Amino acid sequence: MREACIQSLERGRTSYTSNYGLQELRDAISAYLFNQEKLEYNPDDQILITVGVSEAMDLVMRALLNPGEEVICPEPCYVSYKPCILFAGGVPVSIPTTTETEFCVEPEKIRAAITPKTKALLISYPSNPTGAVAPRKTLEKIVAIAKEHDLYIITDEIYDRLSYDAPHTCVPALSGAYERTIYLNGFSKAYAMTGWRIGYAAGPADIIEAMMKIHQYTMLCAPIMGQIAALEAINNGYDDSQQMIDQYAQRRRVIVKGLNEAGLPCLMPGGAFYAFPSIKETGLNSNDFSERLLFEEKVVVVPGNAFGDCGEGHVRCSYATSIEKIEQAMQRIARFVKKFS
Repeated sequence: MREACIQSLERGRTSYTSNYGLQELRDAISAYLFNQEKLEYNPDDQILITVGVSEAMDLVMRALLNPGEEVICPEPCYVSYKPCILFAGGVPVSIPTTTETEFCVEPEKIRAAITPKTKALLISYPSNPTGAVAPRKTLEKIVAIAKEHDLYIITDEIYDRLSYDAPHTCVPALSGAYERTIYLNGFSKAYAMTGWRIGYAAGPADIIEAMMKIHQYTMLCAPIMGQIAALEAINNGYDDSQQMIDQYAQRRRVIVKGLNEAGLPCLMPGGAFYAFPSIKETGLNSNDFSERLLFEEKVVVVPGNAFGDCGEGHVRCSYATSIEKIEQAMQRIARFVKKFS
C-alpha cells in the first residue's frame, strides 16, 4: 500500500478527486460489498469516500437531522458518536448496556426509547470500546423495530473483519434494512491504515448526495494518496489482513487471561481489539484507576466513563500491540491491583 502511494506520487497523482471520491476506489468498494454481502450499491451515487469514518459519521448526522430530532445510541460507545449528534442539532438518547447482556443492546429497550422525535438508530458491532458482537437475531429484531417505526439505521462497521467467534453480520444485508440504512466503513482497522484517514459511506442515493454536498464545502475530497493506498488494500490486501486478524485473536486470549488473573473480571471480546475489564473491586473510579496506573506502572488504559456513564467502573485496554508488551502490561497491572486487595 505504501509502495502504491509512492508510485502514484512519482507519477504526479496529487490532484483533487471527485467530491464523491476516486472512481476506481468507489468501483472497487461496490464490487467488494457485492462479493462479500451481495449488496448492490451504485458506485456513481451510492458510495462516498470520506476522511475516515469519523467524517462520515459527522456528515450523516448533519445530512439527516433537523434540530431536536433524536438518535438512539447504545452505550458504552465510541467517544465521537454523541458529540456528532449534538453538533448536528440532534439529541442523543443513550441506552446503557451491561456485562449481563455482554454489552449488547436489548431490542425492547430500543423500542421503549422511541418517541415521535426519534429519527435514527446508531449501532456499531463489533464495538469500540467493549469488543461486543451482537447476535444476528438481535440485529434482525432491531431492523424490524426500525422498519416498524420508519427510522433510519446508521451502522458503523469499521471492525467488521475483526469478528473472531462468528461470521460478521452486515446490517444492510438483513431483510428490510437496505433501504433505510447508511452503512459506514473504512480502512483504518482491517488494513492497519489509521493515519491514511480513508473511510466511506454507502446508502440511499439521496442521503449520500446530501452528505456529499456538506463534504464538498467542508473537505472537498479525501486525499488522493490515501485513496490510492486504499484501492491497493481492497484489491490486494485481504490475505495479509487475515494474518493480522489471526494475531489479534491470539492476543485477545492473552489479555483477557491476564486481566482475570490480575483480579479484574473481563469478558472475552467477540470482536475489535479491545478488552473492557471491571475495576470495581479496587474501589477506585475509572479516572483515578487510569491515572494512577499510568503514573505508578506506566501502563495506559482509557477510563470507561469516556464512552458513556455506564462505562464507569471499567477501563478500555487495547491489544493492538505485541504479545510481549501485553504480557508485560499484565504483570504491571497485577502488581498495581494487589495494592487494593
